[in-house]
Amino acid sequence: MKKLELKFLDQDNRIVTISLDDPVEPVDPALITQAMDTIVTENCFFSSHGDLVAKKDARIVERNVIEIDL
Repeated sequence: MKKLELKFLDQDNRIVTISLDDPVEPVDPALITQAMDTIVTENCFFSSHGDLVAKKDARIVERNVIEIDL
């Protein structure tokens, strides 16, 4: 399963990650930048250490799980 991880910095300069399942590919960096800027300016999310104040980075993460029969 792939996830889009949006990483921000909060008021305490800690990294806060928002993960979204099944991102549209290919990824549009301009659209992601615009969405992250909106999240920061609209102050629509916050962490336990305060508001999100800056965007840090974004990435696609893929995790593969193989079940082992016992």
